[in-house]
Amino acid sequence: MAAPAMEGMAVVAWRSVMVRVRQAAEKVGRDSDRISVVAVSKTKPVSVIRQLYDAGHRCFGENYVQEFLDKAPQLPEDIKWHFIGHLQTNKVKSLLASVPNLAMVEGVDSQKLAKHLDRAVSAIGRKPLKVLVQVNTSGETSKSGVDPPACVDLVKHVKAECPNLEFSGLMTIGMPDYTSTPENFKTLLNCRSAVCKSLGIAEEQCELSMGMSGDFEQAIEMGSTNVRIGSTIFGPRDYSKKQC
Repeated sequence: MAAPAMEGMAVVAWRSVMVRVRQAAEKVGRDSDRISVVAVSKTKPVSVIRQLYDAGHRCFGENYVQEFLDKAPQLPEDIKWHFIGHLQTNKVKSLLASVPNLAMVEGVDSQKLAKHLDRAVSAIGRKPLKVLVQVNTSGETSKSGVDPPACVDLVKHVKAECPNLEFSGLMTIGMPDYTSTPENFKTLLNCRSAVCKSLGIAEEQCELSMGMSGDFEQAIEMGSTNVRIGSTIFGPRDYSKKQC
């Protein structure tokens, strides 16, 4: 009986999150329809993801490649999958080959990874893959991402040297305890300004993926276009079966 209860709770929690997203957007005069909610389903079973899918959600995110490869083939092909976080270059080919409906990689943090992704997309002949450049706005050594001053150069590399990638914006992960979240988000906003100035594009053309379960409302109020929400929808994660 535990599984059905958990599944029901996830759908109820998801509906509550969508209301909160709308309210946060309205608070600052934004259109909530232009804010993507990525339901981060790592460590959660396919059955629970399917419940959210059946309730109408289509955008899901995973952090571990092997878990991704196990789940994606069991779920509908119209799901828009996001890979979130650091992606090892030696796992790029298997991810792209096994998840044809991969919509975005949130976490290009080096030219090396960008090159691997570009080659892999070309090799399988799929449409250009949307990518976000990950910026380490907190300065924590445990986090992936380029230093803020280096983000413009990495974006330029993606734009100029990776024709099979579609640069879509920037992403960051705030401090775990949320104490420095406003500063982290402001840093990403500044990075977007620098990137858009350098590329000669409007800031509206550059997505901002920032905000998770503990700070997504604040992130939306500060301009986030993409929030990644896991435990608030799915409940605490079970890392006992953690996969790479």
